[in-house]
Amino acid sequence: MSPRVLVVWCPDWPVVAALRLRDLPGHLPAAVFAANRAEAVNAAAREFGVRRGMRRRDAQSRCPELAVLDADPDRDAHAFEEVLAALEELRPGVAPLRPGLVALRSPGRFYGGEVEAGAVLAQCVVDVGIRDVRVGVADELFTAEQAARTAPVQESVVVPTGESGAFLRPLPVEAIDEPETVGLLRRLGLTTLGDLAGLPSSSVTGRLGQRAAWVHRVLHGGGARPLDTRTPPPELAVHVDFEPPLVDAEAVCFSTRRTAELFVAQLAERQLVCTDVVIQVDADHELASERRWLHPRWFTSTDLVDRLHWQLVGSRQVRPASGRGIHAPVTRVRLVPEQVVAESVHADGLWGGTDSRVERGIARVQGMLGPEAVVAPVLQGGRSPAERQAMVPWGTRATALRPRELPWPGSIPPPYPARVLAEPCPAVVVDPAGRPVVVGRRGTVSAPPARFRPGDCDPGEGWLAVAAWAGPWPVEELWWESGGGRRVARFQLVTADGRAWLVTFDDALAGWVTEAAYD
Repeated sequence: MSPRVLVVWCPDWPVVAALRLRDLPGHLPAAVFAANRAEAVNAAAREFGVRRGMRRRDAQSRCPELAVLDADPDRDAHAFEEVLAALEELRPGVAPLRPGLVALRSPGRFYGGEVEAGAVLAQCVVDVGIRDVRVGVADELFTAEQAARTAPVQESVVVPTGESGAFLRPLPVEAIDEPETVGLLRRLGLTTLGDLAGLPSSSVTGRLGQRAAWVHRVLHGGGARPLDTRTPPPELAVHVDFEPPLVDAEAVCFSTRRTAELFVAQLAERQLVCTDVVIQVDADHELASERRWLHPRWFTSTDLVDRLHWQLVGSRQVRPASGRGIHAPVTRVRLVPEQVVAESVHADGLWGGTDSRVERGIARVQGMLGPEAVVAPVLQGGRSPAERQAMVPWGTRATALRPRELPWPGSIPPPYPARVLAEPCPAVVVDPAGRPVVVGRRGTVSAPPARFRPGDCDPGEGWLAVAAWAGPWPVEELWWESGGGRRVARFQLVTADGRAWLVTFDDALAGWVTEAAYD
């Protein structure tokens, strides 16, 4: 026989997680909204008539004091990790189903009964600070989840062995939790799971989908599945204590080098590398500095020591060894991996990676001048070539970049220019009669461009004949600002000598500038 399944359910978890993050009381009426529709509503808000799927305006009209919270799946998952960790202390091998819902093999024999096991696990969650928790136990996952949903607060509902079908049949078809399937069953006149059980299995499998077919098997005494449990992650964080405490950054870094090598070595034993690490520094046995560091590839022991040095030098608590000492002696340094991946993900390609001598040279410059002294260009979203460029410190991962996959209306089409000017320089574009070409407010061109002078971006360059041109690509930027925004129109010009340029007509200047050049 398959082992019995125990499900722990924390209702309205997105609301609970958001309130805990904001340090708001749990009894406050609150709802999580996405696209102005309620995705999760707590019990206090439901008392005012707020329901899932309700528009934000309607919800606030029913409950003016409603706390409006933004949907954030990452926040929900991160907050639920605390519950998972507490449950793993009692019963290793949990199977997270989604934030707020977790299953595990029932430890009833260990605690003297399934009711007693449910009480212990519920108390474990309450100790974490989650008061609304319910537990269900049954032969398989679906029935255990439905049992948890019918349980009172901090109590358990245990479905006896072999009685899953009898327990499920009175429940409404909404228990399947698939809107399309539920709608189809309602249109067929089926309102309870007992009605679904009366259908032939071949018809359910062919017409109602996999989940409905699984529930149908459960109703007839089958449907048991092995739980996809997770293995508790190994403890990868390391630390080094200093006795006596150290009083300068160089001594701290030198004494941490062996610990950094141990940190990298224990990851290598598991064929892992760290791409995201938190470095914590304690001074006088209290946390004095904490910073999260990202790496575009993975951290070596040298990288970790360099980041520690930068953190110590840049911290208000620790100063470089320049004769003035530090505010407080350092008693501990701790390295905490935030993200680890398989080392094969970041293995060198067929032709290798960056020369190690180059990396050592760059690290030396950064050690003397700071991590911001050496930067590398990366691409991000934007309309103009200059907006598409971003500079990030060498050896760190780019964050907060504008997404490149967005449409960016008004941006120029590929191919993109190879040389982008740091500052656009004034240019001149004239028509066949020698009159300046202008672009109207509706994007109309006064005359076809005939000649072009790039300006100071190419000293000594005279007039160039325009052999072909494309555009304009008009863009109205920052129109919501008090200054009235900026209206520009970009053109691609190919001159008679075979070169290509990106020039822009700026409405504010009533003139042209050269932004970039093509190879």
